[in-house]
Amino acid sequence: MEDQTAAFEPARPTAVPPGAPNVVIVVMDDLGYGTSSAFGGPCAMPTADALGDGGLRYSRFHVTALCSPTRQALMTGRNHHSVGMGGTTEMATSAPGYNGFRPRSAATLAQILQGNGYSTAAFGKWHQTPPREISPVGPFDRWPTGEGFDTFYGFMGAEMNHWYPLLYEGTTPVEPSRRPEDGYHLSEDLADRAIEWVRTQRTLTPDRPFFTYLAFGASHAPLHVAPEWQEKYRGCFDHGWDEQRERTLAEQKRLGVVPDDAELARWADNVPHWAELSDTQRRLASRFMETFAGFTEHADRQVGRFVDALENLGELDNTLFIYLLGDNGASGEGGIEGTTVEHRLGHGIVDDPEEMFADLDRIGSPETYPIAPVGWALALNTPFQWTKQVASHLGGTRDGLIVHWPDGIADRGGIRHQFHHVIDILPTVLDCVGIPQPTSVAGVTQQPVEGTNMRYSFDDSAASDRRRTQYFEMCGNRGIYHEGWMAVTRHGIPWEMVPVGGRRFRDDVWELYHIDSDYSQARDLAAEQPDRLRELQDVFLIEAAKYQVFPLDPRVTERENPTLAGRIDLLGDRRSVTYRGGMRRFTEETTPNVKNRSHSITADVEVPPSGATGVIVAQGGRFGGWALYCAEGRISYLYNYFDLTHYALRADEPLSPGRHEIRMEFEYDGGGHGLGGNAALVVGGTKVAQGRVDRTIPYYFSFDETLDIGVDLGTPVSPDYPAVDNAFTGTAHTVRIDLEGPAQSSGAQDEARRRQRVFTSQ
Repeated sequence: MEDQTAAFEPARPTAVPPGAPNVVIVVMDDLGYGTSSAFGGPCAMPTADALGDGGLRYSRFHVTALCSPTRQALMTGRNHHSVGMGGTTEMATSAPGYNGFRPRSAATLAQILQGNGYSTAAFGKWHQTPPREISPVGPFDRWPTGEGFDTFYGFMGAEMNHWYPLLYEGTTPVEPSRRPEDGYHLSEDLADRAIEWVRTQRTLTPDRPFFTYLAFGASHAPLHVAPEWQEKYRGCFDHGWDEQRERTLAEQKRLGVVPDDAELARWADNVPHWAELSDTQRRLASRFMETFAGFTEHADRQVGRFVDALENLGELDNTLFIYLLGDNGASGEGGIEGTTVEHRLGHGIVDDPEEMFADLDRIGSPETYPIAPVGWALALNTPFQWTKQVASHLGGTRDGLIVHWPDGIADRGGIRHQFHHVIDILPTVLDCVGIPQPTSVAGVTQQPVEGTNMRYSFDDSAASDRRRTQYFEMCGNRGIYHEGWMAVTRHGIPWEMVPVGGRRFRDDVWELYHIDSDYSQARDLAAEQPDRLRELQDVFLIEAAKYQVFPLDPRVTERENPTLAGRIDLLGDRRSVTYRGGMRRFTEETTPNVKNRSHSITADVEVPPSGATGVIVAQGGRFGGWALYCAEGRISYLYNYFDLTHYALRADEPLSPGRHEIRMEFEYDGGGHGLGGNAALVVGGTKVAQGRVDRTIPYYFSFDETLDIGVDLGTPVSPDYPAVDNAFTGTAHTVRIDLEGPAQSSGAQDEARRRQRVFTSQ
């Protein structure tokens, strides 16, 4: 140092392009094009209205028809199969286009912005990490904080209970400190966290732009919202879904978000019209829709709180604010009747309307896990055909997009009709902030960005389309857009998600639409122009081969069980796992898969002199799962079959003080999946209870609940103990789960695998 004469230059943060705007991307879940008031729909979304009035609405913007694929495409600027997300993370298979693993050659928007000096934060739904990696051992490079976000607060899977959420802060599991009885709601919590982060960021680093990704669980199932938001819409939907389509189309034309000559597309086969429903069905359906609308408006109001915070900080004008009103079309997964427990219908169980009507006033409460009937989904996707999952038709893939940037867009309240896709957002953002698309990130050469920059349309409403071709595929439903034309074929029905045989791909019927003149896919021209249809089918094959779409796989719920899907969960071939007391928050793909097979649960517990109560181990929650626990001191086992039937075993005598080995033995019937079995409770080698479990859950217990040792977090599996304060009052030293024999398949599964092997047949 004595010889050093010149001062060292201090280290400085990464330089940001001069004048670069902040970036905010807000994503709503399971909306349809005709849902929001900003696009003519019945759900009041005042924040979307205001941002649209101050910015641009895009009337021909497209997504992928399911949650994870849209989000992966949004973050990477690549088609969903190109980055391994041909279905949701829970539906991954071993096929390259469907394995759920984003390649490092497709860096995320957050990684690029973070590497160029932006502060970055994500709040809410993630749903892009392979489920086997969502555990305390990671790896964490595909978690939000490993994919370019400095901060993350939210949930990792497809959906979350908005009253009793199980969340992560960074990679650390957390639970809210408040409960619904204290006024807690997840949407409000997410907005609170986003506002707090932006304020802190502007206080500490006011010259550093930020990227905020705010992804709400609303309006995906479960439809959870406080009664006052439901009451706001009381009676507003008694006219029914047929008339709602007419009202929405008229409002869309008034707003200019559909052409004046747009027609209502055809109604879906086998979905009843409103007049065909009974009085009970109509009142029940209205209540579902009142809940959906209240849930949606409530979430939009939270976006409004975030917008107000930006404005109060003086940041709104220099923020590129992208508001995506849906990651797919409105969901038809509620089936004809709707359901108060979504997972039932996912397993092929249809609720009785009369029984649901008896619980009418509980819909939306913590005691329910509801999703609305498909008739409302069709209305919320006005003027298009079909729903979420159906990538062939615009009801599954077209959503409203709002772009608001006062410092960068001169037009106020403009409408843009250029054809665009969610992969176009990444190159658009990079252009707006002045960062080139990288050729290498973290030493990894990047695969080409497949999106098209939309900025050309910001100041020129009449600009010609720059996206000329785009393929669509989800669950075997497929379509191809090319220079104003679309050829499409629907393979499945969204609310029929379990294997039931079904047609082969080569038997699918293709349709042809000229959507430049037929906005809503209302007039099928396949019979009139067979040559053009064949040309477009060939284009689909070329695009599908290019982007790893083959082999097609039509399965839905079955793929959510890793054993049946053909992927490897965290445990692989391990047949025994021992947990220590206090371990918790294990997702289904990081625990032994006890479904469709014989198994045992062995607990080493210690009972205090005063006796023991509470949960020793539980998996799942109120709407499906199992638990081993003490009630009134007696060892008990309960299998919760979708909250429809509770199969319970309980010892006659309380456990004595001291140390005990407790064992639950389950002997599965075999010969298929979802069947029953015989259960027994054994304490210290003595059988203390036995009984029959007539039916079991074959595919998944829950997307949002976990396996916990010594407690049952989230909602309770058993009504014998409360949602909170249910921890085991003794000591659970260890809990071991052993799998016995092979997992069972069925003829339907074998047929689905056979159909999966049809790669390219039309």
